[in-house]
Amino acid sequence: MEFQKQLIALNQSFANKEEAICYCGNLLYENGYVDQDYIQAMLDRDKELSVYMGNFIAIPHGTDAAKKSVHKSGLAVVQVPGGVNFGTQAAPQIATVLFGIAGIGDDHLALIQKISIFCADVDNVVKLADAQSVEQVIHLLTTVDE
Repeated sequence: MEFQKQLIALNQSFANKEEAICYCGNLLYENGYVDQDYIQAMLDRDKELSVYMGNFIAIPHGTDAAKKSVHKSGLAVVQVPGGVNFGTQAAPQIATVLFGIAGIGDDHLALIQKISIFCADVDNVVKLADAQSVEQVIHLLTTVDE
């Protein structure tokens, strides 16, 4: 997969997971990957089943019904050094890297699988969370395919 610089955001901070999910959705929307209603579908997906995946990552993506709102497959990568809580105050689930996904057909499944393999090694997540440039993020993620 080719990563688009305009879909990568460094050093972000969010008050809550809803704000974080909307930010990912807006990146996809503003760059022509999805219709605006896809953002609400991303929030709905998290309500149905948490998009927090463990190892400090979350993968916001839309519901199956929202596939009609996807124009092309895309992946937003958002770095959140301070973390954002996808759990509760009593049982926090802190994400420092967010992967916002929009996929045509089953593309989103392939994207989730690649991200899951990469992020299964928490050292890779730490490297992403510490990356100092968009180019560094792209380099870290593209070495997975090699």
